[in-house]
Amino acid sequence: MPEKWHKIVIIGAGAVGTSTAFSLLHSGLVQEIVLVDLNKEKAVGEAMDLNHGVSLAYPVKITVGNYADCAKADIIIITAGSPQKQGESRLDLVQENTAIMKDIVSQIAKYAPETILLVVTNPVDILTYVALKLSSFPENKVIGSGTVLDSSRLRYLLSLETKIDTHNIHAYVLGEHGNTEFIAWSQAHVAGIPLTKYYQKALNKELDEKTKNTLASQVREAAFEVIAKKQVSHYAIALALNRICRAILRGERSVLTVSTLVTDTYGVKDVCLSLPCVIGRRGIEKKIPLHLEKKEQEEWLNSATTLKKIIAQILPQEMLP
Repeated sequence: MPEKWHKIVIIGAGAVGTSTAFSLLHSGLVQEIVLVDLNKEKAVGEAMDLNHGVSLAYPVKITVGNYADCAKADIIIITAGSPQKQGESRLDLVQENTAIMKDIVSQIAKYAPETILLVVTNPVDILTYVALKLSSFPENKVIGSGTVLDSSRLRYLLSLETKIDTHNIHAYVLGEHGNTEFIAWSQAHVAGIPLTKYYQKALNKELDEKTKNTLASQVREAAFEVIAKKQVSHYAIALALNRICRAILRGERSVLTVSTLVTDTYGVKDVCLSLPCVIGRRGIEKKIPLHLEKKEQEEWLNSATTLKKIIAQILPQEMLP
């Protein structure tokens, strides 16, 4: 047995959950993956399929379990819930998936009170808030996947524009993972050069409002386009979850735009939104202070206001501030 045995439990053996397990199998990060799903037969089939490839990847114990098997898990990834369908917004899923989340979190809190929760089910910001309130876990240990994927989509599109490797482009999508998300253009840069200046000096063109709006729309609509073409979006989010898990298990202190409880940022508090956070062994090690321009501050407030209206409708009054 390795010096440190890392265990991840995935709640939900649908497309996102199993793609995440597949990604983790290739990562060498963990020694044990447990799949938990109401459809146990499907989960068993998925585990069999994954186990058949273990000799071709890394030694990993992949099993099917129940909530009791959440005990001693380093991270529990929650992907279970009704998936987003063509024509639906992420907020359309709120009632059904809130009910599912309440049941899952109560079981996790019972068997794995020391774990880190990684919430993926949409609407992820609202369900991260629900998980935080219902579990009574420390806020650093309840993490939403947030806009990690949205930011990756943005960097991919900018790499096509700039002909620069995505790893050398730093640009973030902030706020809600959904229709009110926004790009913090004032913070975007390539190799330390502000993106607007890079466009001027290296590409000989302006990063004008039309270009910004087009890129923002492409990022925001990306999931809908994928779902329209293949009914589900799962590979890229699985890679995003792998990236978050890697930062936690290796104690990397990487900066990722996860969804977390906002306490007081530009007048926003007591709602979960995505902002740059330092991710390490304790989960969220630190929240990076935002420095937004006036328009970006307004977009930040719009995201918060939109989500808080929904939260007020779904949570009991005694759980609200």
